Amino acid sequence: MEFKETKLKGCYIITPNIFGDPRGYFFESFNQQLFEDNIGKISFVQDNESRSSYGVLRGLHFQKPPFNQAKLVRCVEGKVLDVVVDLRKDSNTYGKHITVELSAENKKQLFVPRGFAHGFVVLSETAIFSYKVDNWYSAQSDSGIAYNDVDLNIDWQIDEEAVLLSVKDSQLQSLAQLNSPF
Repeated sequence: MEFKETKLKGCYIITPNIFGDPRGYFFESFNQQLFEDNIGKISFVQDNESRSSYGVLRGLHFQKPPFNQAKLVRCVEGKVLDVVVDLRKDSNTYGKHITVELSAENKKQLFVPRGFAHGFVVLSETAIFSYKVDNWYSAQSDSGIAYNDVDLNIDWQIDEEAVLLSVKDSQLQSLAQLNSPF
C-alpha cells in the first residue's frame, strides 16, 4: 500500500497493491498495522455503505465534537468525485479543499481526519460508496456546509442541473456562516 499525504495535513490518499491474474484480482483494502505505521493510531467503530445514482451529491458533512469523526472512504462500484474541506481554525489550509476521484477501477481510498467536512458526487450511472468511521453517529452533532458555497468554489465536475440533493443537504449553510467547532 502507498500512503500519500495531500496538501491538507493529515488527509491521505491510499493506493493498494493489486494482484491480478486471469481469474480476477486480490488486494488488501485495510491493514491496521500499515495504517498505524503510516498515518497513526485509530480505532474504527462502524462501517457504512451507500448506493447512489448519477448526480447524487452527499455532503459536505461533518459531526461536531465530541462526536466528530475520522473516515476512511472508498468507492466499491462505479466512480465518484470525493471532496474534503479543512475546517480546523488553526490550520494554514483552513477553508481549502481537495478533490479525488475514487472508483472501483482505481481502488484508491481517502483518509479524512477529524476536523474536515466531507462529501462526494456520483459520476457514473450508479456507485456504491463505503466508509469506516472512528466515532458513533449523533444526529444532534450532525452538520455540514453547502456544496455550492461560492467561497469554496468547488468544481464538482457535473452540471448543476444534474445534481441531486437530500432536503437536509439543500439547506446547509456556507462556510462563512459556520462557526467552526474545530
